[in-house]
Amino acid sequence: MRVRNATRTRTRLGTFVLAAQFPGQGQGEALHRAVRTAQAVESAGLDEVWLAEHHFVPYGVCPSAVTLAGLLLGRTRRIRVGTAISVLPNTHPVTLGEQTALLHILSDGRFSLGVGRGGPWVDLEVFGAGLAAFERDFPESLDLLLRWLREPRVDALGPRYTFREVPVVPRPDELLDVPGPEVVVACTSPRTVRLAGERGLPMLLGMHADDEEKAAMVALWRTHALAAGHDPQGAHVSVGVAQVADDRAEAAEALIKAMPGWLRQGLGAHVTVDGRARSMRDPVDYTERLCSLHPVGPPRLAVDRLAATSERTGITRFALLVEGSGDLASTEENVRRLGAEVLPHLA
Repeated sequence: MRVRNATRTRTRLGTFVLAAQFPGQGQGEALHRAVRTAQAVESAGLDEVWLAEHHFVPYGVCPSAVTLAGLLLGRTRRIRVGTAISVLPNTHPVTLGEQTALLHILSDGRFSLGVGRGGPWVDLEVFGAGLAAFERDFPESLDLLLRWLREPRVDALGPRYTFREVPVVPRPDELLDVPGPEVVVACTSPRTVRLAGERGLPMLLGMHADDEEKAAMVALWRTHALAAGHDPQGAHVSVGVAQVADDRAEAAEALIKAMPGWLRQGLGAHVTVDGRARSMRDPVDYTERLCSLHPVGPPRLAVDRLAATSERTGITRFALLVEGSGDLASTEENVRRLGAEVLPHLA
């Protein structure tokens, strides 16, 4: 399936930063690498940084993407910084809305809020949200969040949230020359695609999905967006993996040496809140699949793969995992080469 954009926009190349803790590394090392990666993105001329959020696992050691975004917005001047994602069931929508408005205003509109449903993890027990926040209440939470970002006063009378009308402070629309905060929804199922489409919100599509899967999700989103009266050209974000080297074997080797150990340790640490069984991808097979799907290889291959994804899906916005080697110097060089040898050749 191919999805063509009638009004194609310039490719926006960004990075997806997990603050991944590789075996043998400390948590502080992973966090400092995340900060240095964002600064390298600004220096390299790339467009965006997207920050992951995880709890209680070494897969990613940033527990608050919105907090890290605030730090990085203060240390950069040009790039857009987004969350990929803030786990909405773990927090009150008004709390997240207030934080979003604050960052939107103080960064002159450079902040994007990515939200998602998360998973059935022990987080729901620790933060007191309960399994219903994940399984049932995400639409209510999302709608309350959107109202907070769009209206001057908000009240709530729903199954999960009920409160009297209060003023929105600070008002994100005070920046009259900058559109309101961008909200993006992580989508992995038709149910969430429909939710995003009905609200006209762009999707964040994961690195596990190939181009055909992403194209199908974009087409489904467009159907729901059109039916709800929204612009069918969403500024969706395709998440992938990038490793630039002089040849494909060298690039793939850097990832295959490092990523399986991180995946095994990080994904294996997830604990379900209700004891349900969970399956885990084989770390080596998954790494090899990611290498086959995404821009892993010399600059020309990277350009061709990104261009092919854009052609097949209509997506021109990318968030690429660049820390797959687990090494800071390699990560910074990877970002530099993306900016110097890949970005200039993208439409």
